[in-house]
Amino acid sequence: MLEITNANFESEVINSDKPVLLDFWAEWCGPCRMLAPTVEAIANERDDIKVGKINVDNEDRLAVSFGIDSIPTLVIVKNGEVAGRLIGYNSKTIVNTFIDKHI
Repeated sequence: MLEITNANFESEVINSDKPVLLDFWAEWCGPCRMLAPTVEAIANERDDIKVGKINVDNEDRLAVSFGIDSIPTLVIVKNGEVAGRLIGYNSKTIVNTFIDKHI
């Protein structure tokens, strides 16, 4: 799983040859910590996507550019464009269904 920053965003997300699941999160966010094992499992189990985490406290410009106003938020970026958005804590089944629908 990648840590996405302003510095590597273009190379890792915009220019990715695979769809990218972005997890917008913060250390202080309880639901984000609950979702983290699901995101990590998906990163380890799926080779059809790339998974990256964006800490909204450290990368506020990225959070603003994606219009993130609630965390956790999962965003699928495909071919450099936002393809889908899932807000809040969700089960692994729901997250996988969301991914399958938007890649």
